[in-house]
Amino acid sequence: MSGIISAAVMMAIKDLALAARTTIDGFMQGLNKSNIKGAGLEFSQYRSYQPGDDLRWLDWKMYARSDRYYIRESETETSISVRLLVDASGSMGHKDGAFSKMDYARYLAASLAWLANLQGDAIGLYAFQHGELFALPSRKDPQHLNRIFYQLERLQPAGHFTTPVAYNSIFTNSRQRELLIFISDLYQTHNEIMPLLESLSAYRHEVVVLHLMADNELNMDFAGYTTLQDLETGETMAVSSNTTQEHKDTVQAWIEAQRKYLLEKNISYRLMRTSEPVEKALTDFLRQRNKNTA
Repeated sequence: MSGIISAAVMMAIKDLALAARTTIDGFMQGLNKSNIKGAGLEFSQYRSYQPGDDLRWLDWKMYARSDRYYIRESETETSISVRLLVDASGSMGHKDGAFSKMDYARYLAASLAWLANLQGDAIGLYAFQHGELFALPSRKDPQHLNRIFYQLERLQPAGHFTTPVAYNSIFTNSRQRELLIFISDLYQTHNEIMPLLESLSAYRHEVVVLHLMADNELNMDFAGYTTLQDLETGETMAVSSNTTQEHKDTVQAWIEAQRKYLLEKNISYRLMRTSEPVEKALTDFLRQRNKNTA
């Protein structure tokens, strides 16, 4: 399937595994023209098989999907543990049009899981919701990937972010390299998120934050509404033309503060708009990550 698929079209695919596979197929077609290299969710380019190539580097999964032979060129052949940390608190229920930040997070996490599985990485899923933590520890097998899809499909935004007392299962003594990808809008009521990310980074694993924001949040585009309600606290605020620009400036300043704080803690950061096609977001993110780790 060629071409970049819009986020709105992708949200219409109800089968999460199909949506993830479709996204990653498009993503990998883009990699044929790129140069993203490294370990753990990072691919080198694929090229067509040429007579004399070592058959050990033939990618049979690519052949099964495309009926063409591809050689995978990679600088490193290492597998790692990829843990997907998904914020499922009430604020992730915010909508811009037909779908919510939670919908986008669900498809983004599923696509990352599919990509990690293709890499041969172990995958785990952790969901933060109702003050508690759902944990599906990292494993490397196809059935585990299906379990992750099943749990993501069931995940609905509600309640507050997880309280620190429930964080214990995230911290492991594993000596295996780990990549922790945190998908969230970074909204917090009692400073729950930043100390968690700082603690995870202290374990010397790589931590990446994918910060989801909707266009109507960034642009304060709430035509027809006179009040807005916080989905976690229930608090409301009035909307008027006088407050719109002030709010936009406040949001931009807040985003920049989050970015600077995380980068100071050696945590990678990328702002992702929920209107952005997932495969484009993934390509841009991995290119950025490749530069940061080069």
